[in-house]
Amino acid sequence: METYRILVVDDDREIVRSLGKLLELEGYEVDKAYDGMEAMDILMAKRIHLILLDVMMPRLNGLAALMKIREKNNIPVIMLSAKTEESDKVLGLSMGADDYVTKPYNTAELMARVKSQLRRYFSLGAAVSVPDGATLKNGGLVLNQNTKEVSVDGEAAHLTATEYKIVEFLMMHPGYVFSAEQIYNQVWKEDVLSAENTVMVHIRRIREKIEITPKNPKYLKVVWGIGYKIEKIDETSA
Repeated sequence: METYRILVVDDDREIVRSLGKLLELEGYEVDKAYDGMEAMDILMAKRIHLILLDVMMPRLNGLAALMKIREKNNIPVIMLSAKTEESDKVLGLSMGADDYVTKPYNTAELMARVKSQLRRYFSLGAAVSVPDGATLKNGGLVLNQNTKEVSVDGEAAHLTATEYKIVEFLMMHPGYVFSAEQIYNQVWKEDVLSAENTVMVHIRRIREKIEITPKNPKYLKVVWGIGYKIEKIDETSA
C-alpha cells in the first residue's frame, strides 16, 4: 500500500515543524515549504497526495498558489488561515480548496480532515489530474486542448482565442466560482484595477455561443456578487 506524501506550506517554521512531526507520527511522509513558490517547485518534482496550505505567505501567497495548482491537478488542498471571516472561507473554497481550517486549530480535528480528504480522493478513486492535450468534458460541453475547439452537443462553438481561454480555465475547475479579477489575471496575464466590465462582455458573448438559451444558461453561470463558474453537470442526468 502506498504511503501518502503530504506537503506542508507555511512561512511560520514552527508550525511547519510541529505539523510535520504530527503527520509523521500518523504514518505520512512529509515535505516542507515556506512560501508558495517553494511549494510549486516541490509539487513539480514529487508526487504529492495532499497539501496543507497557509494563506498569508511571502513571494506567492496561498490563494495564488492554489490557482496555479488547480491549473494542472485536483489533489486535495486544505487551507490554513488565521482569518476567521466567513467571506475568507467562501473565497478559499470557491477558488478550489477542499477544506478550510482556521488557526488555532485542534490537531485531532485537523488529522481527521486530512484522513477524510485522502480517503475521498484516493481510496474512492476521485483523484483527477488534467494532462496536457486532454479533452475536457462537462455534460454536452466538450473542449479539445489539442485542436483548441469547443463543441456543445456535437455542434461546434466558434470562440475567439480569448473566449476559448476563459472557457478552458473555467472548465478545468467545474463548479468553482472565480471573480472577474481572477479570470482576467489568468487569461490576460496582467493585473487591472477593474476587470468586471471586460470579463462580463466576454462572458455574455460566450453564452451566446454555447448556450441554447443564453438568458437561462445551463453551463456558464453567474454567482451574483462573487463571480462566474462552469456548472458541474451530473453525467447521469446530462
